[in-house]
Formats: sequence, structure tokens, C-alpha cells
Amino acid sequence: MTNAVDEAFAADLTARLEVIEDRLLAAAVANSPFVTEASRHIISAGGKRFRPLLVAVASDFGSPDFDEEDLVKAALVVELTHVASLYHDDVMDDADLRRGAPSANRRWDNSIAILVGDFLFARASSTVATLGTDYVMLQAETFARLVQGQIAETRGPQPGDDPLAHYLGVVADKTGSLIATSAVFGGMVAGAEQNVLDALANFGEEIGMVFQLSDDIIDITGTATGKTPGTDLREGVPTLPTLMLRASDDPSDAPLKAMIASDLSDDARLREALDALRAHPVIERARAEIERRAELARGYLTELPDGPAKDALLQITHDLVNRSA
Repeated sequence: MTNAVDEAFAADLTARLEVIEDRLLAAAVANSPFVTEASRHIISAGGKRFRPLLVAVASDFGSPDFDEEDLVKAALVVELTHVASLYHDDVMDDADLRRGAPSANRRWDNSIAILVGDFLFARASSTVATLGTDYVMLQAETFARLVQGQIAETRGPQPGDDPLAHYLGVVADKTGSLIATSAVFGGMVAGAEQNVLDALANFGEEIGMVFQLSDDIIDITGTATGKTPGTDLREGVPTLPTLMLRASDDPSDAPLKAMIASDLSDDARLREALDALRAHPVIERARAEIERRAELARGYLTELPDGPAKDALLQITHDLVNRSA
């Protein structure tokens, strides 16, 4: 959080996230030391903890007399679900690294990674069951979207599908859904009114898109994020800028389109492709799309009362847009 957010509110958020971090490690404890080690593998590597942050911020939009333990549990549910999905994603993507460390499928094998993901999903399920049926229902609906998004990504766009629209649908299901649920869970913990919960859901869905699409630009332009630039480009992973470029019917774009579709395993060739993309107007078009979605997200916040929590959500939106600038 920056100076735009109330210092006392930011301090409370930091304290809550520290508690949640400790509880995440505790939630990963299993009956055997090996399963505990494997389950803590991604958690211990760190992460943005964006979803627990949204739970904590959104809890300010209801009664201040809520049970703090419920907030922690709700944050655990969304982060455990997210981390569990990363284990499965790494298997499906045949990944080598996760958060700068060897991925679980590389450190052990695919079967272990899948089963550890299942174990963490189970931990999320047992935790959400203590919060009540409304939470269980939303978690189940969100999980269904996560799975459907992964299936759509695995199959890819089918004949007649618009590849960009297909990709945005995948992002909405795989990223937007859980981020929206995080914001809603925070409001539910505090007993927020339905119109507030609806606004939080809409904001979370849109900001989830901004979150992923800004990562897409960082893959091309980033130099200080901890992620090697061009990772997605080299692996042929669809992203907002590359899909926008592929949709172009400008003949002058043909050489660059051919380049990004070619073998980029050679470092020099990858650097050439990155330099060409960075200089291409498609990057600014992608940034404009991210800003458009950020503006939609800000619009949903008009339904929420003014105060430090709303300021925090506005600051989060600003930061997400500008990290890819």
C-alpha cells in the first residue's frame, strides 16, 4: 500500500496478512513430514497474497463487529484454492519453476504434484465448511469455473472461435472468478448488504482480468519482476498482446507475426522478438485495454461507501495498471 491509503488501515492489513501467512503454513501440515514438506513447497516460496489481501480489505464494507477468525478462514480458503491450482497448472504446463524455485512436478514428479494439489483443495474445503453453506456454495461455483477455464485453455479455441475472445473467457474463469470470490468473501464475513456484495463481485471479476492481462504485458516488457521476460512468448502461451497482433490484418505486421510463431528457443532470437514487440503499437493497444477494464472496475466501486477500504481498492487498481506501464 502507498501513502494514498490510510496508514492505520494499512497497518491493520499488514497485521492481518501476517496472521494469515502463519495460518497458511499451519493449514499445510499433514500426517507425514513428506506431505507437509510438499504442501508447503509453493506456500513457502512466497507470493503476492493478492486474494487474502482482497478478503481483508473488503471486510471493511460491513459491520466492524465481525469475527476475526472468520476473516482468516475466508482468506485461507481462497489462497489454499489458488495454491492448489498452481500445483495442477504446473503439471499441465510441464513447468520447471514456480516463484523462482523448482516446481513440485520437477522436484518430485507429476503424480505427487497432482496429489498435493488435491490435498490442499481438501484443506480449503474443510475450512470453508466451518464458515457456512453460503460460503461452501460460492466456493463450489468458483471451483467449477476454475476447472472449466482450465479445460477451455487445454482444448484451445475451436473452429469458428475468436482466439482473443476465447482467451479472455479463460482468464475470466481461471483468474477473475477466484479474485471476485475473495472480495465477496470479505464482504460476507462482515455481513455486508447484497448490493455491496454485488459491487465487490463485479469489481473483483474485472480487477482479476486486469491482474492477469497486466502480467501478459510484463512478460514482454518487464525487467524487474523476478520473471524472465519472454517466458510465455518462448513457450507459445497466448497473451493479450500476441493475440491482438495475430488478429491484425495489416500486411506490415506479417514479419513480426511470423517471428513470434517461430522457434524462439535461441536466446538471441527471443531477444529480437521481444525488442520488436516492445517497439510495436500493439503494446499500447494492450495497455489501453487494461486501462479500459480498470475504469470499469473503478465504476463498480461507486456503489461502495467512501473510506480507507475504498481508497485501498482504488490504489490496488492503480498499482495493477501501472506495474505494466
